Amino acid sequence: MAPLPSSLWCAFFAGTTLCTTSIPAYATTAHDALLQAKFATVGVLEETQDQRTPDKPGKLLVRGTGFHLRDGYVVTARHAAEKHDAATGTVIPKQIRILTTDLHELPADLVGDSAFMDVVVYRVVEPHRAKLRAGASFASGDPQPGQEVFTVGYPMGWGPTMAFGHLGNTDTFLQTVDTRLIQADVAACSGNSGGGLFNDKGEIVGIMHAIIQTERDDSTAHCSRMAFAIPAILAERIVNAAVAGKPLTFSKMGIHMMPVRDGTKWRMAVRDVSEPAKSAGIQKHDIIIAVDDTEIDDAKHLKNYLIERTTPGQKVAVKVRRVDADLTFTVTLGGG
Repeated sequence: MAPLPSSLWCAFFAGTTLCTTSIPAYATTAHDALLQAKFATVGVLEETQDQRTPDKPGKLLVRGTGFHLRDGYVVTARHAAEKHDAATGTVIPKQIRILTTDLHELPADLVGDSAFMDVVVYRVVEPHRAKLRAGASFASGDPQPGQEVFTVGYPMGWGPTMAFGHLGNTDTFLQTVDTRLIQADVAACSGNSGGGLFNDKGEIVGIMHAIIQTERDDSTAHCSRMAFAIPAILAERIVNAAVAGKPLTFSKMGIHMMPVRDGTKWRMAVRDVSEPAKSAGIQKHDIIIAVDDTEIDDAKHLKNYLIERTTPGQKVAVKVRRVDADLTFTVTLGGG
């Protein structure tokens, strides 16, 4: 990932491995939740490996982390699976190899991905799916600041390791993806990317995406206690669309906004309006107050609400301020 202005962000990559133990059938205690998360976690292996021959032992190089969801479907960060080729540029390989916690190396075929959200889904080939000893599930509802979380992964290629911490800002933005991210105060390094960020029940609240690089040197391996994750509510939509073999479409309202001052508060006003908002009655210069009773603070907040909470064709109530009157319009969302 290229450096960003003002501070350098780095996405997770890496190299190496270890570990094994046992897991209960169901996570009924905190200890069980940790074991289930551990066994649901997989390493994403480097594409180029030493061939195993009698006179040349193999070498396992783990570049990233992922997790088994169910039925052989493995989720990871798109950038943790990307292949960089001098001729073709950056591509997503049709097949990757994953490493389970108990050291099974398994091939997995591409199912679908979203460069927009940095998520990719693979599926372990059918003869090997029984070797996946545990699965994870996405948490329902919104994670809350201060909530206890942990992550399992392969920092610097070693692992699986566990790191524990708390959520910080659950509505923050970087220049690396076009969606909000969840900030977590957990130790994470190059190699954690694509791993699950779990709550205390062992449910996925986010997919590890990036860290802040606090030091500047020539090394490509870095660690930090400030990590960022794709929210589960959005990741689940991407995964479900990929598994169903359908393109992921997002809602469009048809407005472009600009900041204006409304008393002492800065709000967003309509700069330009098109369909479907125009047919619903929304006009240029209307100040956007809320959508379906969710207050809208800025353009990113509106975009985030639309891609996470709505689907094309859905009707939403948009509250606006026009001069001194508060009006509500029903907009049937478009898609694309």
